[in-house]
Amino acid sequence: MIFAIPLAWLQLTREKMRLLVALAGIGFAVILMFMQLGFRDALFDSAISLHKELQGDIVLISPQSTALIAMKSFSHRRLYQALGYEGVESISPVYLGFGLWKNPDPTKRNTRSILVIGIDPAGEVFNLPAVTQNLDQIKLSDVLLFDEASRAEFGNVEAEFKQGKTISTEIDGRRITVGGLFKLGASFGADGNVITSDLNFLRIFDRRNQGLIDVGLINLKPNANVESVIERLRGPKSTDPQKPCQRQPGVPGALPDDICVLTKQEFVAFEQDYWKSSTAIGFIFAFGTTMGFIVGTVIVYQILYTDVSDHLPEYATLKAMGYKNSYLFSLVFQEALILAVLGYIPGFALCLGLYDMIRNATSLPVMMTLERSILIFCLALVMCCISGAIAVRKAQSADPADIF
Repeated sequence: MIFAIPLAWLQLTREKMRLLVALAGIGFAVILMFMQLGFRDALFDSAISLHKELQGDIVLISPQSTALIAMKSFSHRRLYQALGYEGVESISPVYLGFGLWKNPDPTKRNTRSILVIGIDPAGEVFNLPAVTQNLDQIKLSDVLLFDEASRAEFGNVEAEFKQGKTISTEIDGRRITVGGLFKLGASFGADGNVITSDLNFLRIFDRRNQGLIDVGLINLKPNANVESVIERLRGPKSTDPQKPCQRQPGVPGALPDDICVLTKQEFVAFEQDYWKSSTAIGFIFAFGTTMGFIVGTVIVYQILYTDVSDHLPEYATLKAMGYKNSYLFSLVFQEALILAVLGYIPGFALCLGLYDMIRNATSLPVMMTLERSILIFCLALVMCCISGAIAVRKAQSADPADIF
């Protein structure tokens, strides 16, 4: 009976301009929620892009480190101590530092901070084929690999290098040459990245102590159990998941407690937790999503309330004919669901284009995901249903006596 006549659809399409305004408002709310969650996820994904490409089963960092942009150095002796534990196959030190890159374009020559990553060319540090194939290049003095996904402010390095041109510039005043390209991507913490050998890194940052590293990577033997090895390295695991570096001091046989021992998954979570809980960025994007939800709810409520008010005589007639309030409620909720679906479609389509535009402009991994598209669609449905639940009270007030 409810769907015998598409009354909800007929009521919405009767005032076409009002319907278009409603769809524009819902589409705007959908876009706003998509953009806020897209930026938030891009932040978290870009923050761990380096972590995910590191080749290691266990990671050593300083307990004073808070994130990739604020790493504290520790003695490389701790890394070599780990080499003596059963199940450990190899180790790789990693140096991290931010230097001032001078744009190689002679017409600009502006400087910008860039993340410099120093590795041992004899080891396997990255799961990036472009880096592995160019390890011989960074063994040369003052030669590095440039991240082609860095922001455009670093210069047109990728295009000129692929044209066969020699690219020389400066980092912190030291002359360097680009010997190859790789692709990692910019993040909220680093607009660009370069990879070079540990010796070249120390030449650029000549005040750094060679015996201090920022990250230590441990690769285990194929038959080794990660959990058992890491327990021997650090002792019993911390009971607080928010403090993975918290350890019991003086555990026999474990590494000293001036080092933090993490699995690769914990290292990734360590970085994400910093951006989620130690900065206001996560809250800001969540607040923006909430505001988009509220804006959409208000817009849909106004449309439904006006529509119900305009059709009160018709609703009263239906009640006089014997229709229950439940039927009128179903009409309003049908209108709400129709508005949610029709408003979501253009919002989703526009966001695909906006994501692509932002990704090209910022080099951030802003991409549409199935999980996010389903989440926003559900939020749009809930948003419209809440508006319908508020507006439906007006339909209940329709009195058959008013038309006689």
